Amino acid sequence: MNQKGKLYLVPTPIGNLEDMTFRAVRILKEADIILAEDTRTSAPLLKHFDIHQKVYAHHQHNEHQSSNEIVRFLKDGKKIALISDAGTPAISDPGFYLVREALKNGIDIECLPGATAFVPALVNSGFPTDRFCFEGFLPAKKGRQTRYKALATEERTIILYESPHRLLKTLDEMAEYFGAERQISVSRELTKMFEETVRGTVAEVKAYFETHPLKGEFVICVGGV
Repeated sequence: MNQKGKLYLVPTPIGNLEDMTFRAVRILKEADIILAEDTRTSAPLLKHFDIHQKVYAHHQHNEHQSSNEIVRFLKDGKKIALISDAGTPAISDPGFYLVREALKNGIDIECLPGATAFVPALVNSGFPTDRFCFEGFLPAKKGRQTRYKALATEERTIILYESPHRLLKTLDEMAEYFGAERQISVSRELTKMFEETVRGTVAEVKAYFETHPLKGEFVICVGGV
């Protein structure tokens, strides 16, 4: 019987390639298979670090079906590394389901430390960092209002992810449920050339982004009540 393999969760830079760790590069070069959220997005990164392993797609649309096959490979002794488009796998990205299935089957898992967007955004915000509530992306429709109502009285710092095309709408909703004077901090393009953090009330930050570029992924930190 073959010895069981190992699943590695490997963070990748959220923008700046210099944030790739030596260990991450080594693990990816030693892996039998690399699983990528989008193989086209990961191709430039892997090429930059001279990584030529086989790469297969593992994303939210095929995660359940793909995980069963991956577990079989792991049981056959394969070393498999999972990466997302940017940041740490399973943090608002595919990975959770695969980790759960691997654990059910007695597979060893190793998660490397590395880049994730919410940590620098939280530290930059100036809000308390000893206790915080990470919500990732709020539901697009169903359940969104319920989440806002639950978070309105949250005492810890709240961290949310948001896309550029929804940012202004989200700030309008925050003004409605949290109050226009609630203190927030919005970071975008973290680690990249045009990195920016805007702090102030919900109303002030919304006014700023109404006249400035809405580009890149956004991290919103909300001060607790």
